[in-house]
Amino acid sequence: MVQPAVAPGMSVENAKCIKYAVNGEMYARQGAMVAYRGDLVFERKGQGVGGMLKRAVTGEGLPLMAVRGQGEAWFAHEAQNCFIVDVEPGDHFTVNGRNVLCFDASLSYEIKTVKGSGIAGGGLFNSVFTGQGGLGLVCDGNPLVIPVSEQAPVYVDTDAVVGWTTQLRTSLHRSQSIGSMLRGGSGEAVQLMLQGEGFVVVRPSELTPQKSQQH
Repeated sequence: MVQPAVAPGMSVENAKCIKYAVNGEMYARQGAMVAYRGDLVFERKGQGVGGMLKRAVTGEGLPLMAVRGQGEAWFAHEAQNCFIVDVEPGDHFTVNGRNVLCFDASLSYEIKTVKGSGIAGGGLFNSVFTGQGGLGLVCDGNPLVIPVSEQAPVYVDTDAVVGWTTQLRTSLHRSQSIGSMLRGGSGEAVQLMLQGEGFVVVRPSELTPQKSQQH
């Protein structure tokens, strides 16, 4: 099972920063390093032609850098809160690229459409991580980790969701009547419904349009 945990080599230094003890290679968001010591080299990580095309089509992507050598590095992004998810063998964790800060080189990822999003011509796109290792994430505020069970599906705002275990089934849910929407609505017309066994990570605020354009 995928569960929030502290991974080897990676630790939460404080609420706004992740510390990584590098011995070999790891990956981080480009520009996220705020300090380091030791013998480390930072290089931009290419996505390949396929990755570049997929990012152009979906808008989802991870501008990454490889960090190699031996030493310690500290990573942060816009003073957002940091936390770590531990990915175990056989598990998958799907997350929006804007929330990724750093991760172990033992993890791999690919961009996929969120199943059941129901949006014509594409849908919601996330980065799906597999393998075994630590995944450092960021979000505005302290993240909420909400268990999901077959008997108790969870509905989350599409602008507030950070990520979830891919064993969960996803679909769009309309919680507002057409009449209410025509009258101006409540501002909570559509949510992402998650069903099955696992957990979902939610930020305690919705993504504003201006913030969305920056990422």
